[in-house]
Amino acid sequence: MMMPALYDTFKRYRTLQTHAISALPVVILMPHSACNCRCVMCDIWKDNKNLKQLTEQDVEGLMASLKTFGTKQVAMSGGEALLNANFFKLCEILKYAGISVTLLTTGLTIKRNAENILRWVDEVIVSLDGDEPLHDAIRNVPGVFKKLKDGVEHIKALNPNYRITARTVIHRLNFRNWESIISEAKKMGIDQISFLPADVSSHAFNRQMAWEEPKQDEILISKKELPELMETITRIIDNHGDFTSGFIAESPEKIRQIYYYYAAFYKLNPFPFKKCNAPWVSTVIEADGSVRPCFFHDTVGNIKHDSLANILNSDKAISFRKSLSKNMGTNATCVKCVCSLNLSPLQKIA
Repeated sequence: MMMPALYDTFKRYRTLQTHAISALPVVILMPHSACNCRCVMCDIWKDNKNLKQLTEQDVEGLMASLKTFGTKQVAMSGGEALLNANFFKLCEILKYAGISVTLLTTGLTIKRNAENILRWVDEVIVSLDGDEPLHDAIRNVPGVFKKLKDGVEHIKALNPNYRITARTVIHRLNFRNWESIISEAKKMGIDQISFLPADVSSHAFNRQMAWEEPKQDEILISKKELPELMETITRIIDNHGDFTSGFIAESPEKIRQIYYYYAAFYKLNPFPFKKCNAPWVSTVIEADGSVRPCFFHDTVGNIKHDSLANILNSDKAISFRKSLSKNMGTNATCVKCVCSLNLSPLQKIA
């Protein structure tokens, strides 16, 4: 009889080979559709009045499928997940099933929720957009930087070993502030920081239609600003300490790809190649129950109407994965993706 870890690896290999989901290591849930920030690079908050949220019954209904697929980690995304009044009950259901929980958050209310976070959430990832004035301007809410900083420091005071990382979207409004972002993250006690370019061309983040000029140009780094972007990246890379220590999550080469991503919009180079298997190792479940292969591709079903296992192994979903495996390098959505995921069947999940 196969050992559990070996059997899990076998199922993950089989998924990649057959395109039928046998193992699903990671699931992303969006417990709440609304957000408590009004970010310039995101349209989620524009639909706050049309509230949607996952219930305890929704999550309990997922458990049979998650058990079948051997899910190891659930990432709570959004919207702002902490706006769901039953958020920690959802976490409790998952934790009792042996599934680790990661919270992606704006950080505005983590101080208020610190004790429950320490009890029910394994790791927190906060959004950090700049130093205090710039972060508040990009988030379009006064005082959000201080609330984020106070929350991180409060949790670290309660448990210095609790892992809190940061994620920063680099774009036209903050790339000149990049070095200050790294400095501020260190000062508030962040354990690690990750960087990615801004998505300016998809329907993700509640965009009813893909951005066009001039909205796109508010976020897209302009052609004439590209040399300054490369100069900033070079300075960051020259400070090898943040890479050798692991404080910056990406390698220097991946940081350089942020330049190449923006340069590709002006046909100066191809969009950086991304090796991704997200639709084979994860899924996204939105606040209304919609199921997506990843953040950027179209829905394949809804957990309000069918089980997650049936949805992911429907003819429609399997056909999508088979087709994508053949044309990912030319698929318009994948080519411009900013957030690829590539998990080896041998890679251990928390």
